Amino acid sequence: MELLSVSLGVYYGDFTAAAARENLTASQGKTLTVLRRGPAAMRVLAETLSCDASNMTGIIDRLEKRGLVRREPSPGDRRVKNVVLTPEGEHAIDTIRANMHTTLAGLASLSEADQETLYALLERAFTEKAHVSGT
Repeated sequence: MELLSVSLGVYYGDFTAAAARENLTASQGKTLTVLRRGPAAMRVLAETLSCDASNMTGIIDRLEKRGLVRREPSPGDRRVKNVVLTPEGEHAIDTIRANMHTTLAGLASLSEADQETLYALLERAFTEKAHVSGT
């Protein structure tokens, strides 16, 4: 567990600092990261980020005001609003990722073979298949 604690601490500290350089909170940055996967309903965002729905509304309101996301009706249920990442939002999350200097330097210090091994181990440890099959 120590390895996980140290690695997550470095990663989230680096992410938070990079988000702050974009004048975003860590929660706003995480929201953009989730939306990078595709549009999501407010309820789904709140669940994914383990956030109260009222907090999620405030986060989305601030991101929308900056033009980083927009709300649009869900194609399947017009009563539901999906949150969609705008091109400006994509640029913001790309910039955050590019400015995660500690994380990027740590990964760059590994050989290509070590990077491939790390990726394979993380994929094995954190994919649904690994959890279901017990491998």
